[in-house]
Amino acid sequence: MTSPYRCAFALLAVLPFLAACENGAVSMMIDGRTHAVILVREQHYFWNDTVEQSIIASRLPDCQRKVKIHPGRTAMTPIEVYEAGEMLWALRQGNQWYLVSTGECRVQDWNKPGDQSPGHATGRFEPRDGKIVFTPAPSPPPQTGGA
Repeated sequence: MTSPYRCAFALLAVLPFLAACENGAVSMMIDGRTHAVILVREQHYFWNDTVEQSIIASRLPDCQRKVKIHPGRTAMTPIEVYEAGEMLWALRQGNQWYLVSTGECRVQDWNKPGDQSPGHATGRFEPRDGKIVFTPAPSPPPQTGGA
C-alpha cells in the first residue's frame, strides 16, 4: 500500500522539472479578434537552453499559418514589430528580420537592406513578470498645423 506522504513527496519532487519548461503564445491583435500576428515559444525539455519559436499569421477565416522561425534562448530577446505595409509587418529579433503578411498568409526570413526603419513601430513581444507579452508602441503625437 502506498503512503499518501510518499505520493505527495514524489509529486513535489517532479514539479520543479515541469515548471522549468516554457510553452506559451501571445498575440498582437490587429483588427478585432480574428486578425493577429502570434508568437509561439516552446521549450520541450527543461535542460534545453533554446526555445523553438513560431509565428502565426492569422486573418480568420481566410488565413492561419504557423511557420517556425529561428530558435530563441530561454532568456528571450525581444521582438520588435513594425507596420511595413498593408497587412504586412516586419519583425526584428536581434539581427534576424522576418516579414509577416496576413494578406498572403506568409512568414519569411528577410535580409533587410540598409539602416532605414521598415515602417512605424507597432510594438514588441517581450518578457515581463515571467511571461511573454505584447507591448504596443506609444502612439505618435497628433499632427498639428495645416494649410
